[in-house]
Amino acid sequence: MKIKDIAEKINEVVPLKMALDWDNVGLLIGDPKKDVKNILLTIDTTKEVLAEAKREKIDLIISYHPVIWDGLKKITTDDSTCVVYELIRSNIAVYSIHTALDILTGGVNDGLAEIIGITNAKPIGDYIEYPDGDNYKLVVFVPAASLAKVSNAVFAAGAGAIGNYSNCGFGADGTGTFMPLDGAKPAIGKKNKLEKVHEIRFETIVPAKILDAVIAAMKKAHPYEMPAYDVIKLYNENKLGLGRIGLLEKPSKISELIKKIKRATGAKAVGLVGDEKKLVKKAAVCAGTCGKIINSIIAQKADLYLTGELKHHQALAAQEANLTCICLSHTVSERFILKKLAKQLQKQLKGTIIKISKKDSDPFRWMNI
Repeated sequence: MKIKDIAEKINEVVPLKMALDWDNVGLLIGDPKKDVKNILLTIDTTKEVLAEAKREKIDLIISYHPVIWDGLKKITTDDSTCVVYELIRSNIAVYSIHTALDILTGGVNDGLAEIIGITNAKPIGDYIEYPDGDNYKLVVFVPAASLAKVSNAVFAAGAGAIGNYSNCGFGADGTGTFMPLDGAKPAIGKKNKLEKVHEIRFETIVPAKILDAVIAAMKKAHPYEMPAYDVIKLYNENKLGLGRIGLLEKPSKISELIKKIKRATGAKAVGLVGDEKKLVKKAAVCAGTCGKIINSIIAQKADLYLTGELKHHQALAAQEANLTCICLSHTVSERFILKKLAKQLQKQLKGTIIKISKKDSDPFRWMNI
């Protein structure tokens, strides 16, 4: 399987258009035409991970964090670009997914929310536009006898999908009036005579990306020469963004939640800010470093914030606001998702072997001294 084909499959699982605009995602190193058999999943592409990749004869590394963040002015063996140099020399490609996996429904942040039992979790900040654009309501007035033909054509073109439901629409009875004038070719009625027709006001939802195709299908199926229809842009209350916040399914003690977190993430230790005896009813999560959204979490009166790391002044702000925070260390808050991702990708990338790096690890070692 070639890298360009693998990239398309990865994009089906983790759409890159969900990444924040400052991020560096996609194929960062490698030849799109290269054949791939062995794939390695990692959070970071370090020297140890690179050595592992060479031993395992890896063709492609799928990394969470980009191996290249900013524009490079040089690539040499004796500075911070040495890993990039050796990846190129060893013909090992690197594909990054980063914030696309953070924002993705079912991605890193939803995973953290699930671990501590948040229900109906909502994003907290750094919102993005929906990848597929806005949704519209198509309203069309159809003679009752032609409703099935028109609605079926509209649904077949992709309209009417809401969550796990298809063919979603609504119809209401009414009377349509019109008078065909000279030059008209009416399907119903006669020229210069007012017609009254039993019609159905049919409406359904249409994603922006297929709106033109749906309207074309409607016009083709509609019996009228000039169908009457409206297209209305809908307000989107469901946002996509970083972090998650919501009520816990069951109020829990901090100590109980820490046990769940350690079991799910493999964390050996946690950093704690604030009251450790609090009963948590409302919680927020954000993988990695999401300190900038802490003011929103405080404003929404969460009891607990689970994250990777906080800056000193952010921890102080949380403490003063009586917001308990659990810090796992940056990559520990992210690495747990690789097992789920590996299973999802393996279903798409048949004929390849996907392994999770054994050398990718938290750069911090937590010690009692």
